[in-house]
Amino acid sequence: MRIGIFAGESAGSGTVDDVVKAAHTAAAEGFSSFWLPQIFGPDAITVAGVIGREVPALEVGTAVVPTYPRHPMMLAQQALTANALCDGHFTLGIGLSHQLVIEQIMGLSFEKPVRHMREYLSILRPLIHEHTVDFTGETMTTRATVDVRGGRPCPILVAALGPKMLELAGELADGTITWMTGADTLTNHVIPTISAAAERHGRPAPRVAAGIPICVTDDPDGARQRAAQTFAVYGILPSYRAMLDREGLEGPADLAVVGTEDEVQAGIARYAATGLTDFLAVEFGTPEERHTTRELLRGLL
Repeated sequence: MRIGIFAGESAGSGTVDDVVKAAHTAAAEGFSSFWLPQIFGPDAITVAGVIGREVPALEVGTAVVPTYPRHPMMLAQQALTANALCDGHFTLGIGLSHQLVIEQIMGLSFEKPVRHMREYLSILRPLIHEHTVDFTGETMTTRATVDVRGGRPCPILVAALGPKMLELAGELADGTITWMTGADTLTNHVIPTISAAAERHGRPAPRVAAGIPICVTDDPDGARQRAAQTFAVYGILPSYRAMLDREGLEGPADLAVVGTEDEVQAGIARYAATGLTDFLAVEFGTPEERHTTRELLRGLL
């Protein structure tokens, strides 16, 4: 299991220079990858391209870019450009986002999300791999060729939690990225579902990356209170709420890997035992706790 850093504060509230500095540090410390969210801050793919130029050989991924606001042809061009800037070390993570965001904030339709993602991938994947596509769907049609010089194909990971999305990711993507998903759910639901789908369709074993909040601390109660506040919204969004319920957890604070160095190391080992390919550490807490957490993670590389 590889260990990567899921950029949080630096990507969400810092400048691009702050994010590049954090990526430089992660690479110098030996982490395998550095992941950027696409929420309400900087454009993740643009920043990934900057990191690719500034920090050679570090895998940079998006976790994740919502599909509804971007036509798949445009996203293919962006991904190919970013991968050229990253010298082939870019991974495109995409996802549906949430009905609340797509309909109430963006004013777009969230109708039939699985159909949407199937049609989206049916356009996106050929454009990224063959640079051409001829596809007619119910809601999306694209007949086009793109020409991004130096833009090699990049892996596509689809944020998938429900069985239909996991099966689709196994069929048409290279793996999945999860969030707010516990070790038992990964073992008994996510990994077997996507792996079986990939096998049925003659695809390679899928990559499964999981973003997990993590904090080494001598004040576990205080850390869990901070986790409850920091990640509160993920306890009410339906897709994440379903994963917490499946795990039997009250909220995001209960999912966070929190405690002494030994306790946190044991928590990470539990995720490694699931068959997870990538543990994406979401460090949180006080500056001192973040430093101690990073030191523990470095010791596990």
